[in-house]
Amino acid sequence: MKILYHHRIASKDGQYVHIEELIRSLRLLGHELIVVEPAQLTKKSFGKSSGTVQSLRSVLPGFVHEFIEFCYSFYDLFKLYSAIKKHKPDCIYERYNIFFVSGILAKKIFSLPLVLEINAPLFSERDKNHGIQLKGLAKWSENYVWKNADCVLPVTSVLADMVLAQGVNPEQCQVIPNGINAEIFSDRKDGKEIREEFGLENKLILGFVGFVRSWHRLDRVLSAIGQNRDKNWHLLLIGDGPAREALEHQAAELGISEHVTFVGVVDRQEVADYVGAFDIALQPDVVEYASPLKLFEYMMLSKAILAPNRKNILEILSDGEDALLFDPNDEGSFSSQLERLCASPELRLTLGAAARKTMEDKKLFWDENARKVTRIFENLISKK
Repeated sequence: MKILYHHRIASKDGQYVHIEELIRSLRLLGHELIVVEPAQLTKKSFGKSSGTVQSLRSVLPGFVHEFIEFCYSFYDLFKLYSAIKKHKPDCIYERYNIFFVSGILAKKIFSLPLVLEINAPLFSERDKNHGIQLKGLAKWSENYVWKNADCVLPVTSVLADMVLAQGVNPEQCQVIPNGINAEIFSDRKDGKEIREEFGLENKLILGFVGFVRSWHRLDRVLSAIGQNRDKNWHLLLIGDGPAREALEHQAAELGISEHVTFVGVVDRQEVADYVGAFDIALQPDVVEYASPLKLFEYMMLSKAILAPNRKNILEILSDGEDALLFDPNDEGSFSSQLERLCASPELRLTLGAAARKTMEDKKLFWDENARKVTRIFENLISKK
């Protein structure tokens, strides 16, 4: 098939990993991919965000920025029109974004089936975290896109319930979690070189990978280390983000700065090397509807995982079988479960092996996702 992949992501971060990996997997199946995306994105290095977007948000009133965001759809529609006329794709695969209606408009103009990947309920997420000025337009755009896609692919069942609550036809909704590139993460790294590089040979490494936000609750980890400062626990944090400065201050105030290493952003191809050095892989918290990419990386590398007992996590992991889960509403629960893991190498080994098996049993791989998407498109095209 010829598949037009359409998105508006302007940053090369974890979001772009999803895009790049699914495109790679679809191409491996023999499909031709035509990508319509923001200009200059391919020239960015991994971890770089859009400076232009951030600058506009900082200087323009919210409603002006949001109106520009909506108007971008019409510029984007012109790009889609040109790409479709030139390449004549069989279908459109789109990653959902708010104020982004051009894909649906192109679908209607050219009578092409469109599959919509949904990673978050962006109206409620943005309204809660940053506020939305043009609420009516934002909500309309979300409902319009969700309801007019031929098939929607939320990444968790929790998110699927949110989508269906907006009136989307259940027969047009299929949950497909995020995945992993088995080639990159197939080797079981021992992390020896990373330990030597940072002088962590005799440390029990508590590891985290990702863009560091306050809701990740890494402050829980620092508090637990502070309460056990006489032990050899060490937090190895791979990534960067707005919460890093606060965490550095917290570590200094607790007098445990020597127990924490902030590595910063590393190349995607090197992530497995760093995760290989972890004794315990941490997911101190997660938004209720997300399908965390880091979770699958931890599982594939057979790491003992500590994660919150939330519905989206329970779609993948089982407490005491392939991970230890804690009550996210009980601060003491995180510390007690962490202490259990730190005290038992046998438990860490057992949970890590079971996590890898769960990954393989549930086929949480991008290649498998590409096969599912292919079947969906084949079904939609057969009905045309």
